[in-house]
This record gives sequence, C-alpha cells and structure tokens, in this order.
Amino acid sequence: MSVREKILDVAADLLARSPNADISTRAVCEAAGVGAPVLYRQFGDKEGLLAAVVDRGFDRYLATKRDRAGSTDPVEDLRAGWDTHVAFAVANPNLYRLMHSPAMRAVPASAAEAHRILTADLERAAAAGRLRISPDAAAQMIMSATVGIGLMLVTRPETYVDPGLSHRVRDAIHARVLVPDVPEPPAGAGSVASSAARLAALLGRDPAPSLTAAEAALLREWLTRLSDAPTAG
Repeated sequence: MSVREKILDVAADLLARSPNADISTRAVCEAAGVGAPVLYRQFGDKEGLLAAVVDRGFDRYLATKRDRAGSTDPVEDLRAGWDTHVAFAVANPNLYRLMHSPAMRAVPASAAEAHRILTADLERAAAAGRLRISPDAAAQMIMSATVGIGLMLVTRPETYVDPGLSHRVRDAIHARVLVPDVPEPPAGAGSVASSAARLAALLGRDPAPSLTAAEAALLREWLTRLSDAPTAG
C-alpha cells in the first residue's frame, strides 16, 4: 500500500468515527505514522486531504451504480437507484455529509458521473414514454430531492425517524416526473410534454438524418420547451 493510500485509509476511518464529522491533520498523521510534511506533500493541505477522501467516497458510491445491469424497466431502475443512494448515506453519515458539503472548493468529477448515470436512466424512461418532462429537468429534481432526504436522515436522525419517509418522498417526486404505466397517457398538456420528452430521447439515440445540425438543435430546443413547460396543478 502506498503512503497516499495509507493516509486516505486512516483519514476515512477517523472521519467515520468522528463525533462531529471532522478530523485534524495531526490525528491523521499520528494514526498513519507519518510526519506532517509527508501529508502536505501528498495533499497540499487539510482541504486537499478531505477532497481526496470525498473523491474516494464518490467512487465507492458509484461502484453500486457502475456494476449494476439495467433492467428492462427504467422506472424500477430509478426506484432502486434512489434507495441505493439513501442506503449509502445512512451507512456512511459523516462521509455523506462531507461529500455534499458546500464548503468543498471543487465538485468532484465523480459527482458529475453520478448525475450522468441518473440522466441515462431517465432517457430510457423518456424513450419508453414514461417521462413527463425532459431527462435533464427530471434529473435535477430527483438528484436534489435524493440528496436532501439523505442529508436530513444523517444530520437530524432524532427528527427524521420515520423509516418510510424516504419512499414517500421518492414516490412523490417520481409521480411528478413520471407518467403512470398505461398504454397511452390521457390527452392534454401532460400528454404533449410526455410525447416531447420521448421524442427528444429517441432522437438523441437515433438522430434524424434528414435534419441539418442547426435544424436538429432547434428541434431539441423546441422539444425541451414543450417537455418542461409548466402545467396546471
């Protein structure tokens, strides 16, 4: 094991056991058996060390996403993805708080990968006619809600004690962005939005050769407007 990996192992362990979700570089150096100059040479400063811990934390989280095989039902994959995310938060409360701390100076690249994986599942849902809005808008709503419930569960466990809360929030958000599993959605503005989201997803997978690049870009803009247009209720 390299010195860098040893320091990261120690820092992650101390973070997991910390009563206040914080660690000191002195404690990390003592536990790792290295001097401060070694730690600073590897990570620059404490923030650099924490950023590296966060990067590795996101990699652990994404391992649950990368290795799964998508089912034939993208909606079930979205439900499972939500549950996996929240389970990771509850199992790693201090790491999760750090992963989503506004104090971190840079967003880890792995966070963008998590967003892409979610968007890919939503694009599959849109292609199946199951999405009310565009995949990008739906991804922002779902990710915001998932992180929100995860943070509430790990930072205020004495208040958020209901074990069914996560599923109720999940189902409420999914009801807003997903079309019920029926052969044809009812006529109206919701049907237009769903059809626009589906067509945009299908064109993204199989572009229409009869359109120029400018025409295709304009069509995508129109479809996004239609799929994200406010609806009553």
